[in-house]
Amino acid sequence: MAGPLHQLKIIELGHVIAAPLASALLSDFGAEVIKIEVPGRTDMLRELGPKADDGVGVWWKTLGRNKRILSLDWKSDEGRDILRRLVEEADILIENFRPGVLERGGAGPETLHKWNPDLVILRLSGYGQAGPMRGVPAFGRAAEAMSGLAHLTGFADGPPMHPGFPAADGTTGLMGALGIMIALFARERGLARGQVVDLAVFEALLRIMDYPVPALTGAHISPRRNGLRQPMDFAPGGVFRTSDGVWLTVSAGSTETAQRLLRAVGGDALANDPRFATLALMTQHMAAIFDAIHDFVTQRTLAEVEAEFARHDAVASRVLSIEDVVANEQIRHRGDIVSVEGEETQVVGPIPHFSSTPGELRWLGRSPGADTREILRELGLDDARINALHEAGRVGLGRE
Repeated sequence: MAGPLHQLKIIELGHVIAAPLASALLSDFGAEVIKIEVPGRTDMLRELGPKADDGVGVWWKTLGRNKRILSLDWKSDEGRDILRRLVEEADILIENFRPGVLERGGAGPETLHKWNPDLVILRLSGYGQAGPMRGVPAFGRAAEAMSGLAHLTGFADGPPMHPGFPAADGTTGLMGALGIMIALFARERGLARGQVVDLAVFEALLRIMDYPVPALTGAHISPRRNGLRQPMDFAPGGVFRTSDGVWLTVSAGSTETAQRLLRAVGGDALANDPRFATLALMTQHMAAIFDAIHDFVTQRTLAEVEAEFARHDAVASRVLSIEDVVANEQIRHRGDIVSVEGEETQVVGPIPHFSSTPGELRWLGRSPGADTREILRELGLDDARINALHEAGRVGLGRE
């Protein structure tokens, strides 16, 4: 069955993580993605990180999924003409160059919209297309610093820390895909034709973190990193290790769930303590709550903690390693770890799950220029012209 986005055509001029993720998310649900790489200068994502047993980068395998690969010097006269022909038939173009690169290559938004007035253009960059930092280079870690994420991560007496995955790039890809769908909806409703979606890499994190800005400007509270506890200690919780060496994260999100947590670790005496009657009061005594949870968990085995928490309907979750994630029965039941025939490498499957129009993993990342000849034939170029472009270095051909 064709995916719900199977009529959408996307041109990806992206590299590394953010832009490739945005198009990969849409490709999972049927969008046709043509990823353009310059001959002899492929996406560095192919070489970034570990390689699978077949020598192909595992990051490339997953972010190159479901995409057709065109090797094209799009800045050359011949290449720009091919890009124009692709854009004329496309719905979306995604790029994450530094601001100005697209324009200098003769394919800025004004030109693209002359070619196709209905084109949605997603522009991802470190700090956005305008402003005093427009031209400043940036990677995901710089965005994590600018958003405040690093400032809130780590121990109070230690340095700021980054999370263990590219949070800024990942959230930017997700927010970029959302931006595309909103722009397409606006186009469908007749509210706009093609438009530019301008997203800075730090902005997605800033929006998803959300609460620190109103905490400061509305409540005059400046959140600070707080180790294994919440930055503002607004609800009981933390990370603790059982007596048999298993790490657990414990949490509560309301007065009711917090009371259940307190009853699990300290019985009625702790739960009925007037200091903990409401979440607002708990925030004033969170150190005492943290110590009580710590003492309870660290003096018991995993089985004992889970049994007591289950009895009180309180939340304690194991901190899973990646080995645990891959083997987890719930994750497997959900179909969240998948692969394709002939591939040993497994990846995270299409998410979210739809009851009638589910996503599909069709193939993993292909080799450079794998689809060049086929794509150019679809544009009406014959093999003689394709071979001539190849000899001139304007296109790259895959293994034939």
